[in-house]
Amino acid sequence: MARYTEALCRLCRREGMKLFLKGTRCYTEKCAFERRKYPPGHHGHNRAKLSDYGLQLREKQKVRRIYGIMEKQFKNYFEKATKMKGVTGENLLKLLERRFDNVVYRMGFAINRRQARQLVRHGFFLINGKKIDIPSYLVKPGDIIEVVNDGKEKEVIKENLALAEQRGFPVWTEVVVEEMKGKFVRVPERDEIQLPVHEQLIVEFYSK
Repeated sequence: MARYTEALCRLCRREGMKLFLKGTRCYTEKCAFERRKYPPGHHGHNRAKLSDYGLQLREKQKVRRIYGIMEKQFKNYFEKATKMKGVTGENLLKLLERRFDNVVYRMGFAINRRQARQLVRHGFFLINGKKIDIPSYLVKPGDIIEVVNDGKEKEVIKENLALAEQRGFPVWTEVVVEEMKGKFVRVPERDEIQLPVHEQLIVEFYSK
């Protein structure tokens, strides 16, 4: 499976905003974006103004990188979103929020989506009592997600949950920290998906 293996901080600098790809490090002064708020490369300081196409491309890349998805898979999500009732851009974000790795991250079991993907692949979670190790699995309203018994002693998950509890959980989830269990109550509305993105630009990009 293809995946990005280069420096993650370069992605934040390229998109001109924090994508929070490194978890707690992104909240400290060690964050590369805080120290160098300009695109990577020799000409990073002197980038020309983007065209309409450039703005659309950057928005698509931004969302793709936030969720850690490769181009082909991202386009498949977009095509699925166009066939759903409602606004295509919002449908796209809702589909991405339903990804298993994203829900694990939103519930606080992982510090970022990258770590969530790894934990899911290693079989640390159950959905409705069944072990699922597919990060792209789409979680449905009412699904119960919990850590497997062996994983409940894993210090990294305990630490992640403690941090998440301090920050608070999304209103569309219910998490019982003591039991390391959570419920995906419903699909979030657009205003509950706290991402500084303009999904309509992505729709325009794929509509050309």
